[in-house]
Amino acid sequence: MFDSILFYLMLIILLGIVSQWLSWRYSLPAIVIMSVAGLALGPVFGIVDPQNDFGNLFQPIISIAVAIILFEGSLSLNFKEIKDLKRPIIRITTLGALIAWLLGSAAAHYVAGLSWSVSLVIGGLFIVTGPTVILPLLRQAKLKQRTAAILKWEGIIVDPFGALLAVLAFEIVQVANSDNEGLTAFLPFFAASIFAVFLGWALGKGIGHMMERGQIPEFLKAPGVFVTVIACFTITDEIMHETGLLAVTAMGITMANMPISSLRDMRHFKENMSLLLISSIFVMLTASLTMDVLMQVFNWHIILFVILMMFIVRPLSIWLSTIGTDLTTKERALVGWIAPRGIVALTVSGYFAERLLAAGYEDAEMLTSLTFALVFATVCAHGFSISWLAKRWGLAVEDKPGILIVGSSPFTIGFAKVLQEEDVPVMIVEESWRRLRKAREADIAVYYGDLLSEGAEHELEITPYQYMMTATDDDAYNTLVSNTFIPEIGRANVYQLRTETHRQVDSNDYAKSLGGNSLFSEDVTWESLHEKMSNQYGFRRTQLTEQYGYEQYEAERDQRAIPLALIKKNGKIAFYSKGNDPTGEAGDTVVSLAPQKLNKNK
Repeated sequence: MFDSILFYLMLIILLGIVSQWLSWRYSLPAIVIMSVAGLALGPVFGIVDPQNDFGNLFQPIISIAVAIILFEGSLSLNFKEIKDLKRPIIRITTLGALIAWLLGSAAAHYVAGLSWSVSLVIGGLFIVTGPTVILPLLRQAKLKQRTAAILKWEGIIVDPFGALLAVLAFEIVQVANSDNEGLTAFLPFFAASIFAVFLGWALGKGIGHMMERGQIPEFLKAPGVFVTVIACFTITDEIMHETGLLAVTAMGITMANMPISSLRDMRHFKENMSLLLISSIFVMLTASLTMDVLMQVFNWHIILFVILMMFIVRPLSIWLSTIGTDLTTKERALVGWIAPRGIVALTVSGYFAERLLAAGYEDAEMLTSLTFALVFATVCAHGFSISWLAKRWGLAVEDKPGILIVGSSPFTIGFAKVLQEEDVPVMIVEESWRRLRKAREADIAVYYGDLLSEGAEHELEITPYQYMMTATDDDAYNTLVSNTFIPEIGRANVYQLRTETHRQVDSNDYAKSLGGNSLFSEDVTWESLHEKMSNQYGFRRTQLTEQYGYEQYEAERDQRAIPLALIKKNGKIAFYSKGNDPTGEAGDTVVSLAPQKLNKNK
C-alpha cells in the first residue's frame, strides 16, 4: 500500500524536519539526529533504500540539492562582513587546505593502508566541511561573530575547492599511469575551472542587474534565481564533474556583493529551502548506506585514520596556517577542532570510488566506509562539543536571552536599566546620537545607526538577542523594522509599542500580518507611557515567592500600574501584550510601570 517512491520521499522529508524540530526542542545537534534517523530508516530497519528506490534520479536529486545549498550559503558571503578577518580566512582556505590535503593523504596511505593514488584523491576531498554541516552547528552554538564568520567562510569556500582538489588528484593519477606527459594533460581541468568561475560570475551579474532594473517581476525573482542556479551548476558540471560547485559558489558571492535591494527578502526564502534540502538529503544519504559499509567502519585502520584526521591533521593545519594572524589562541583552537564533514564528502567519495575501481584500484572500495566513518565521527564529536567549548572559552554569546530595543527615550532607557539590573542582556539601537546620551550615561549597551542599514547588517551582532522591542515614536518605522526581523528572530519574539497615530482597523488580519506583537494593553501607547513617565511614574520590580504569589500580586497591585514583563527564573522573558497575559510563579520577577509612591521592591 505504501510501497511507492512518493511515500518514501514523504517519509525522508518528514524525518528530516522532525530531526530539526527535535534538535531545537532539546538543544541537540541536528546533524547527529538526522544521521541516526537516516541509519534507522535505511540499513538498520530496511524501510527505504534511496539509491535503489529512486534509481537514476538519486544522483541528480542529490547534486541539484547540494548546488542550491551551496549557492544559498555563498549568498551570505559579503566581503564587508570580514573586513578584519580577510588574512586568517585567506590563509585557512589556501595554506591550511594545502597542509590538510598533504597530511590527510599521508594518513590515508600510512594508516588506512590505501595506495598513494587513492590517498591523494580522498585527502583532497576530506578538506571540505561545507554549509550542510557548518551552518546547523553555528545555529546551534550561537558563536560570536568573528569565530562564526571564519567557520562559515571556510566551509563554503573550501567546499568546491575540496571537490576540485579531488578531481585534480584524480587527473594526476591518470596522467601518471598513462603515456601523456607535461602540463598539457591538465589544461582541460584548469580551463573548465576558469570557465566555471566566469560563468558563475556572469550569471550572477546578469540576473542581479535584471532584478535591480525591474526586468524580473517580484513573483519570478526567487524561481528565476533557482532556475539560473540549476542551469549554472548543470552546464559546468557536464563539462567537467564537480566544477558546478565552483560555479554556483562564484554566482552566490557575486550576487552577495551587489547592491540588490530585494536580496534580503529572497535570502529568507532560500534559507527555508536550504534547511528543507539539508534535512532531507542528509537523511537520504545515510539511509542509502548498507550494513556492509557500517560493519567495515569498525576496521581498526579506519578508526585510527579518523582519530588522526580529527586530532592531528585538522588542528595542525589550522595552527600552522594562522601563524602571524590576529586570531586568539582560543579562536585558533576552536576553529582547529570544528571541521565536520557532510553531504559533499559522502556524494563525491561515491563518485570517485566508482571511477577509481574502474581504473583498477581495488582499495578504492574502502572509500565509502572511510568517508562515512569520518562524517559520522565528526558530526557527533563536533556537534556535541561545539557549544560546550565555545561557552568555556568565551567564544559564544551569553546563555541568557537578551532584548534588542529599537528607539532611545526616557521609557526605553528606564526599562533597559531595570532589565540590566536583572542580569538580562539589553541593547538600545538609535540613529540619533543626542537621544543616546542618557543611555550611554546609564552604562547601557548602545548601537548608533539605523537598524535597517547595510552597515548594521554587518556591524551589529544580534545573536545574543532573542527578543526585539520596536519603540520609536514612528509607528511606520516600528512596523518596518518588526517585519524585517520577524523571519530571523521569530514572530513570537518581536514586539511593537504602538503610537497614537497608529491606524486602527477592525480586521484581525492586519495586526497578525504587519508589525510585531502589540506591547502591553490596548490603551497603552508610546505617548501615554511617556506622559506617565513625566507624571511621577517609575519602574517597579516585584519578586514572587512561595509566600507572595502571583494571585496576591494581582489582587494588591494598584490598577494604575502597567505590567510590562515577566522575567522567569530560567532567564526567559514574557512580555505583557495584546492577547498574552503571562502568569508568574515563585522565583519570577514582575516588572511594571507604577506611580512613584509604589516604586519599591516587594
